[in-house]
Amino acid sequence: MRVAVIGQQEFGKSVLEAFIARGDEVVAVFCAPEKPGAKADPLKTAALERGLPLHQFASLRGPEAHDALAASKADLGIMAYVLQFAPQSFVNIPRLGTIQYHPSLLPKYRGPSSINWPIIRGDSNTGLTIFRPNDGLDEGPVVLQKETAISPDDTLGSVYFDRLFPLGVSAMLEAADLVMAGRHVETVQDEGLASYEGWCRDAEARIHWPSHVDFIYNLVRGCNPAPGAWTTLNGKKLQIFDCRKHRVRTFGAVKGKIGEVSEITGTGFFVTAQGGRIEVLRAKADDTKKLPASELAGVLGLTVGTLLGT
Repeated sequence: MRVAVIGQQEFGKSVLEAFIARGDEVVAVFCAPEKPGAKADPLKTAALERGLPLHQFASLRGPEAHDALAASKADLGIMAYVLQFAPQSFVNIPRLGTIQYHPSLLPKYRGPSSINWPIIRGDSNTGLTIFRPNDGLDEGPVVLQKETAISPDDTLGSVYFDRLFPLGVSAMLEAADLVMAGRHVETVQDEGLASYEGWCRDAEARIHWPSHVDFIYNLVRGCNPAPGAWTTLNGKKLQIFDCRKHRVRTFGAVKGKIGEVSEITGTGFFVTAQGGRIEVLRAKADDTKKLPASELAGVLGLTVGTLLGT
């Protein structure tokens, strides 16, 4: 088939390579322009290396983008990690329209941080959706879905890189084949089940130690590796990545005050929260790289009784 790949970053690159590897013809590549001084986008680099027609428009709404896609005479548009808004007038140009990847089980978790939030909220499963994009945000009819479990110790990194990334690449190929063969079914999303979540950024990733230890643990997992859950030490940011939670079972068993470093061991340090403690295993201060928490405790001069969040 003749496909136009619209995307960015490593996921866009992997989808491009997957279609090429099986013999499909990539007739156009659309990639958002890089910010000044930024490295070349991996999708852009892959397209240039293969001599593919590459387009980088500041917007996909304008006539230049529409004309470029029309000139490609693509059978199908493939949207693989797209942050630019693609209007209906653009996605309808290929002969069989366009399909798009979204890393959640739509209509749940529409929005840009749809992998973070299910982990932060303690969900036990998530998945991916291949759908028909329209002028709404992640609102078009569903073509294909794949589900995966979220284990109690999964992080954003493990859910995405181990499962949603490779599953997503193969699902794009599967959905494209269904559309090309006319064997796909388009299911309208149930608006009664829909939810939208905005970005999970620095403000959302801040740790509030008076929260329950379960909430804090899920926040750390859902922000690892990005944006990185964080607290403060003497007014400076301290990001926490790998950790374990330790819940108490009896009244009065919580050791230390809320937000206090209550123990330092050879593997890390413990911080007290409601209902238990977080054992920090890997963290990063403003002026350090990511370090084993036991090493970082020494660098920062942490002692039992040190208060975080100050």
